[in-house]
Amino acid sequence: MSFVNTPDYRHDRPECLGILLANLGTPDTPKVADVRRYLAEFLWDQRVVEMARLPWWFILHGVILHTRPKHSAKAYQSVWTADGSPLLAIARRQANALQQLLKQRSAAPIKVALGMRYGNPSIASALNELREANARRILVFPLYPQYSSSTTAAVFDAVTTELQRWRWLPELRFINQYHDDPHYIAALAASIRAHWAEHGAAERLLFSFHGIPRKYFDLGDPYHCQCQKTARLVTEQLELPPERWFLSFQSRLGKQEWLRPYTDHTLNEWGAAGIKSVQVLSPGFSADCLETIEEISEENRHRFLAAGGENYSYIPCLNDSPAHIEMLADLITRHCSGWPEITDAAMDANELAQRCERARAMGAAH
Repeated sequence: MSFVNTPDYRHDRPECLGILLANLGTPDTPKVADVRRYLAEFLWDQRVVEMARLPWWFILHGVILHTRPKHSAKAYQSVWTADGSPLLAIARRQANALQQLLKQRSAAPIKVALGMRYGNPSIASALNELREANARRILVFPLYPQYSSSTTAAVFDAVTTELQRWRWLPELRFINQYHDDPHYIAALAASIRAHWAEHGAAERLLFSFHGIPRKYFDLGDPYHCQCQKTARLVTEQLELPPERWFLSFQSRLGKQEWLRPYTDHTLNEWGAAGIKSVQVLSPGFSADCLETIEEISEENRHRFLAAGGENYSYIPCLNDSPAHIEMLADLITRHCSGWPEITDAAMDANELAQRCERARAMGAAH
């Protein structure tokens, strides 16, 4: 293995705090070839599909990647915007807004970089962006409120895989989850109230979380419990009685059992049972994406209306709303507590020059 070296390090260059924002990812374009490439990377991750590698390789490359990319490409084409993938466009806005807000809050330099677990910009490219900014301390922040081995842990794998190549490792901290953070709960509740103020309240409020295979939960993944807690805390803030809200899981893949109840089955049953109005939100997503726009806002709308429902609306993710950015910045500040960039002023030019002189006196080149 060849290591990433730092022969051009300068003692008079200020250090910064690096923030790595991470999310799932997206194809580069909605073309079939790019979608196939993205799905191949995503579905080959053993955190996502926990199956013996050899039989899974034959299933993935012999069946799935010959059929699914065409269908998925059509779905991506239906949500693609002038700025590209909705997830990537929103994530970039989130990163830019956080960069500005953290800059206002700290006298020392802070660099925010965006990396996607699958696709581009990659986790490796984001880490190298922080390395080039001389980030000697890095906070890794996967934008998944609820922890799962298939999402949060997959980011950890990508980070540590890249850092195995570095000669000089940074100090590292990692945010595992924030499913019950009071500011996150308050922001969700406020977004629901704002939707109610504009559209009125529906008969039922549905919390739809991305699913995971039931087996993962049985083996100790805490995701199911954290989803339940998020929904419970939000409805407590809203003072919503149990009969007015429900929790379900979406986006299952394959024939194995996933976490139940399923979102699509729930909406079919509600429409058939005479429930006339439903509002749905997906609090497990920090930004709207294919699964929320195409699956929840569109596909499941048609499903509910076809089953007999009359009014269906989707409550968008927190995205880059001011309340969300403030909440993320507060969380970053708390998790960076004790690091110099958060607690101290930046090292001034005179101090840096003196440090450089001392280093040169001991034989350093810069």
